[in-house]
This record gives sequence, structure tokens and C-alpha cells, in this order.
Amino acid sequence: MISLLKRKPRHDYFTVEYSARFEANTSIPTWNGYLYQLQNEAPKPKKMVCKREPESKPTYYGGEYHGQISREEAEDILFQGGDGSYLVRKSDRAPNAFTLAIRFDKQTKNYKLYYDGLHYVGEKRFETVEQLVADGLIHFYIESRASDYIASLSDESNYAQSPYLAYSVKRKRLQKSRKNVSNNRVNQPDVLANANVSLMPSSRNSVKETKTKQIIGIKHVRKKPDDDDDDVDSLEADGEIDVSIFEKPHVFKTHNFIGLHWCDFCANFMWGLIAQGSKCQDCGFEAHKKCSEKVPNDCMPDIKFVKSIFGQDLTTVIKARKSPIPIVVEKCIKEIESRGLDAEGLYRVAGLHDEVEEIRMAFDKDGECTNISSAKYEDINTITSVLKLYFRLLPIPLVTFDGYKRIIEGMNKEELKDKVLLVREGLAKLPPAHYQTLKYLINHLVRVTEQKSKNMMTSENLAIVFAPTLMRSPDSDPMLSLMSVGAEQKSVELLISQHKDLFLK
Repeated sequence: MISLLKRKPRHDYFTVEYSARFEANTSIPTWNGYLYQLQNEAPKPKKMVCKREPESKPTYYGGEYHGQISREEAEDILFQGGDGSYLVRKSDRAPNAFTLAIRFDKQTKNYKLYYDGLHYVGEKRFETVEQLVADGLIHFYIESRASDYIASLSDESNYAQSPYLAYSVKRKRLQKSRKNVSNNRVNQPDVLANANVSLMPSSRNSVKETKTKQIIGIKHVRKKPDDDDDDVDSLEADGEIDVSIFEKPHVFKTHNFIGLHWCDFCANFMWGLIAQGSKCQDCGFEAHKKCSEKVPNDCMPDIKFVKSIFGQDLTTVIKARKSPIPIVVEKCIKEIESRGLDAEGLYRVAGLHDEVEEIRMAFDKDGECTNISSAKYEDINTITSVLKLYFRLLPIPLVTFDGYKRIIEGMNKEELKDKVLLVREGLAKLPPAHYQTLKYLINHLVRVTEQKSKNMMTSENLAIVFAPTLMRSPDSDPMLSLMSVGAEQKSVELLISQHKDLFLK
């Protein structure tokens, strides 16, 4: 029966083939229980209790410890117990060393056994020797009965048919449906027709998608309170940006799953008692370690896994919050533009440290519900300091290292048109989340310079403040990084002064 299961085509394990277009009537793939069945069939651990009290018995071993006995004596004892039996003996090859002997398939397997608060023979660590043996017997049994099947799991699996993608697409479709029902904003008729900024993919799988999907720009200037007749822009987005298509790699880490879990990639059971596979820290994708290596960069972070906003990857926050602009950036800029554009030394003067930390913790806890109004924080410099802190704590700078090199190269050119051309190429290398956020920020800084007669902040002054926050040299040599400071400041100044030519709509 097992051989027949091995030869069974992979697509038979799914209820229906999941097409690349994700049709609405597609059903969810079913989980394959073959490996789960094998785990249940695996021998159970049988402790061979020593009938005498061994000398110098370590406190962390129980009745399975037999003290100083030979390999042959251990094998005779395990032979009587049969498959699954085990014992621990003092090693006869090295002092203060111990050997775990396990009986499986009529053979005795010997392993060096270690203890550092937990028992282990390899990378996995267990609270008891019995748990270690139980996990080992499961692996022995499954790998001896289904080695070819296991080897083909990730190779023969189709990601388009994976449970993760099926559930995620259905979830996205449901969210989109709910959003369309609750969205009362009036869309501008000319936005989609005139949007020319592409998704700028960073992987080979996104090229086709780029041709059909576009990122819509953010129109963003303040409204004058006493001038209703003036043509002013809104802080609202001109159109919806589908942040779900932003490319983001998964963050897989080995995970101890409690209970029964199946792989989100191949739909097969993840066998063992601990460290059965990997789990994405941002979206919860669960997979065998080998399967996780085949998963494309399409992580869709879930807010329940993303515990903080500050110090978190920008794309992760944007996709988790389903907002094209980080909530910290959006709320702070709106607050600054509503009451602080004419404040002298805006962004140059620091706010109160305690208040800045209070707001940072509030954003991490309450997100968009965070109150940063003048009623609670009168000093606008506190808000500007929070915004600068957010960019400074990004693990990947807003101007990524890929874009940094091209931008700095452009600043070495003599002609302005050559500078603009190379800087634009550098911006094109930014991930979509970084590009949109930088564009949003620069448009704001342009409006700050429009009030320079009051706030005394020219594009040059703003560049001095923001360059160290937005850009970081990839060079590890401190001297080389120091030599790049001037070019970084000139780059930010150029982004502000030439924003219309650099950030194309």
C-alpha cells in the first residue's frame, strides 16, 4: 500500500487544481494525511529500567540510566525490549560522557547524549530523554518508509495550488469586497488614466505583473483654513494602492509546533514532536524546512504577528496595516501641516525626549488611534522628533542601499540633467513601500520650504537634518561613510528642489 501511495500523482492530493487566475469558484486544497498516518504507526518509546542502582548516577537521568555497561550488554538489554526500547549508559570511550542507545528495526543505534538543562543529541533540545527518543523514533520510521516521498515534497508541489495561497487569495478577496462596501471616498476620475509610476519589482516573478499594475501617487498638500476659493490639494490618497502586491520575503525561523500541523506549501503533515518545520514571523506561514526554501517573496504580514511599528521593516508594516503610507508618517505629517509649518526651526529643534518616547510606545500599542493632537502635545517639535525617530529606527533605511549607490553616483555629475537622470534611476531601485513613503515625505518637505520665510528651513537646512536619517552608506569603513556625508546632504536637497522631475506621476 505504501508503494502505491508513493507513486500517486501530487495533484491527486488536492480537491481541485488551483489556477493562476484564482477563479472565485476555486475550492480550498485538502490536507494530505499520509505522513500523519506514518507518525501514528511509529514505535513508541519503551524505557528499559535498570534493576540496580548505578554508581554516580547524574541527577538529570532516571531509570533509563544503566551506568558503566558495554555496548554489547546494552544491545542485549534492548533486544529483549524490542523496537522502541532505549537506555542511557556511561560511555566507555570518554570520561563524563554518556550514550543513548535506541532499538529500531531490529538494530541498535547509539548516539552521544548531552545535557545543558535540556537533553539533546543534535540541534533539537528536549525536556526529557523519553521525548527525545519519541521524536527520534518518529523520524526513523517515516524516513525509512517514505524517504522518496519526503524528498519529492517541495519539488513536486505547485505553489499556485498551495493551501497558503488559496486561503490568502480568498482572504484578500473578502477584504476587498468589504472595503468596497464601506469605502465612501470619491475617487478622482483621472487618477488611473494618468498614473505612470510602476511597481518597480525586484524579482523575476513580478515583471509581468508590473505591466498591468501601477502604483497611484499620493496627492498631498495642506488646505488653507481661510481661503476656500484657492486651488488646494488634499492629504487623502488620489486612489487606492494595492499594498498586497508589494513584494516581501518571508521571515522563516525554526518553530516548535504544538499539536498537529500541516505544511502550507505542500499540504503534507509536519512530523515530529518539536522543531517540525519553519514559521514566518510576519504572516504565520508554516512549512517544512525544505519547502520554506521554495516559497516566493509574497509574504502577506498579519497584524497579530507584527507587534510593533517602530524598528520594524517598512514593507512589513505597510502590508500588515494595509496602508500605502506608514501610520506614523501619515499622522505626524498631517499634524505638522495642520499647525506647525510656520514654526521657526521646524525639524531642526528637538522635542522633549520623554514625550517622544511616550508617543513611540503609544503608536506601537494603539496604531492609528494614537492621539498626537495639540491638546495633548502642544510642542510641535515633539511630533517632528517622532517622525525623524521612525525613519532613524528603520532596519533598512528609507533610501535603500541599492538605490543609495546610484543616487550618490548621480551627485558626482556636473550637469543638473545628468544628476536628475541618475537619481531617478536610483529611486527606481527602491522597493514600492520605500518609494511611496519617500515621495510622501519629500512632498511634505517641499511644503515646509514654502514657509521658509517663517520657519527658516530651506531645502539645504532640511537636507542637513534628514540626510543622516534617510540615507546610510553601505560602506563599513567609517572614513568612507564620513566622506559621503556631503553627497548625501546634496542628494536630499536635490530630492526636494527637483521633486517634480524625480517623482513622476
